[in-house]
Amino acid sequence: MTTLTDRPATALMVIDVQQGVVDEAPRRNEIVAAIGTLVEQARGAGVPVVWVQHSGEELEQGSDAWQYVPELARADAEPLVHKTHGDSFEGTDLERVLAAAGVGHLVVTGAESDACIRSTIHGAFTRGYDVTLVGDAHTAGDKSAWGAPPAEQVIAHTNLYWQFQTAPGRTAAVVEAKDVAFSG
Repeated sequence: MTTLTDRPATALMVIDVQQGVVDEAPRRNEIVAAIGTLVEQARGAGVPVVWVQHSGEELEQGSDAWQYVPELARADAEPLVHKTHGDSFEGTDLERVLAAAGVGHLVVTGAESDACIRSTIHGAFTRGYDVTLVGDAHTAGDKSAWGAPPAEQVIAHTNLYWQFQTAPGRTAAVVEAKDVAFSG
């Protein structure tokens, strides 16, 4: 139902599942495993997998913290989008990558729920994409020292409000990893 013309395809987005981003995240292993399963399912169905990798002051390009977690391996043919802003579309070639693949629906996983995930799902939605957030395949680090709620509450809140997001001609949804069905 996307508002993007001639974009019937779906892509799986894997955002910032980098060692320095998720190593301290709650349920890290469970979430990384769920993302890994989704990557394999997407590949098996011929659905594009788009990888996004953040760099910045605390994630210096090439550092160990900047590297993707070892459990997730990008295939050489799969696009890798480098970003320096929360929204994966800002200052990147993501839109071009998705347009070339005819993608109008994004299935989103990764980190961090209260930053890059939230920015990207809103950025995609306002650009006309249908956006499905995989509710048990995104996470956030503990920012309670700065007044934020515990990570589990941040994740739950992101899932709660995203399932009620609306806009003309677009759909927003939250599904569990086990309920994601890719078709090529």
